[in-house]
Amino acid sequence: MLWSLVKIVVFVVLVAALAYGGTVLMETQGGAQIAFGNYEITLTPFKAVLALVALIVAIYVALKLLGLLVALVKFLLGDETAISRYFDRNREKKGIEAVTDGMMALATGDGRLALSKAAKAEKYLQKPELTNLLKAQAAVMNGDKRTAERAFKQLVADERTRFVGVQGIMKQKLDEGDTTTALKLAEKAFALKPKHVETQDILLRLQAEKGDWSAARSTLSAKLKHGAIPRDVHKRRDAVLALSQAKGVFEEGASIEAREAAIEANKKSPDLIPAAVMACDEYVAEGKKRQATRVIKKAWEAQPHPDLAAAFARIEPDETPAQRIKRFMALTKVHPENPESKMLQAELYIAAEDFPAARRALGDLAEMNPTARSLTILAAIERGEGAEDVVVRGWLTRALTAPRGPQWVCDNCQTIHSEWAPVCDQCGGFDTLSWRKPTHSEVAMPSGTEMLPMIVGAMPEPVETDEAEEVEDAENAPTLVDVTPFDEEENAKGAN
Repeated sequence: MLWSLVKIVVFVVLVAALAYGGTVLMETQGGAQIAFGNYEITLTPFKAVLALVALIVAIYVALKLLGLLVALVKFLLGDETAISRYFDRNREKKGIEAVTDGMMALATGDGRLALSKAAKAEKYLQKPELTNLLKAQAAVMNGDKRTAERAFKQLVADERTRFVGVQGIMKQKLDEGDTTTALKLAEKAFALKPKHVETQDILLRLQAEKGDWSAARSTLSAKLKHGAIPRDVHKRRDAVLALSQAKGVFEEGASIEAREAAIEANKKSPDLIPAAVMACDEYVAEGKKRQATRVIKKAWEAQPHPDLAAAFARIEPDETPAQRIKRFMALTKVHPENPESKMLQAELYIAAEDFPAARRALGDLAEMNPTARSLTILAAIERGEGAEDVVVRGWLTRALTAPRGPQWVCDNCQTIHSEWAPVCDQCGGFDTLSWRKPTHSEVAMPSGTEMLPMIVGAMPEPVETDEAEEVEDAENAPTLVDVTPFDEEENAKGAN
């Protein structure tokens, strides 16, 4: 409000001053005379002031016209002028609009439109660091690999866009299946931007697929250094890489290095089952049975697994079945209700030919959670207690069609693996295998298979068939699973 009042007062004062000045000029006597040649002009003071103002305006307009003329001449000569800047701004506006439309086309999945907009933007802007990126992405979406590769190579030539170009060519090589070239490009991209998480993951996966475990561990350490993964995840995956490195050393025959790597992997991640098994075997080879026992116990507390039980058995390979039952109580009492503990205890009693105890240990597992292994164990118990052949064959037939229970399953693609591996063979995922039940059944049989035990039980006994051959057939039928993870001689003894 005060500022408005001040402006009004100033305006009134100026108007008054001009009016007063005009009045003074009109009342002033005398004037100004301008003579040139035979002409003479006499002006009053007021007219003289008006003439002076008109002269100043005329000079200003003349200077502007002269500047315009000079700019036009320069434009014709190719120099930058206001006119050229106007056209440049017009081209830049059209180019920015083309880039915007191209990005919108990319967002909507219209690769063809995005590619045409990229060409238009390149024509108007003449900025390859901007238009080449749009062109490359549009070409990739449109399936034009050749155009995309040319655009990525142009990006590589510019230091500002080199990383984007290298990464783009790397992904093209991955799509083509050229992992060797992709690995070299991933190493180059990682050197340009070591903090880029996607590049770290791709490089780590390619190094793991190539079996370069030492380099993979370095990449994993870089991920931890730059905060790309939590410390506990790094510890687990470093253990996986150390374990894989130990396996590689085993193949080369260098047992000392393998022993150190296996023990290191187990120390980094005691719950990693393959690492615990390998470390246990190495301790046994060194005669350190106490350390081997401690390793298996700690891994069993995390998750019971048949490989752990088999490694625990190898600590004392010459013990009697009774001694083995007593020693294995260190495992079976940890998770007594776990199906693995129940089946392990039942197998131990079968090896000791204590079939009633084996049935008690197995409980209702075969009925409540039927798997090929639990049903096979129950068939062995029935055989040991003297059940008829039709009963044994009925359980074995059910075992053939029953699910196998927990297995090594990839968490990404759900592929089932026969043994643990650091990298999934199907999807290439690193450290994605976990011991669990598959999401889908791996046995696809006709819907009438539930009648097989009844059909087998109703079959008449052949008159001329040797009983020993029938027993052998019944024992050999469930070859999908092992009756026990221990010595085969003990299994055969328990089955008989």
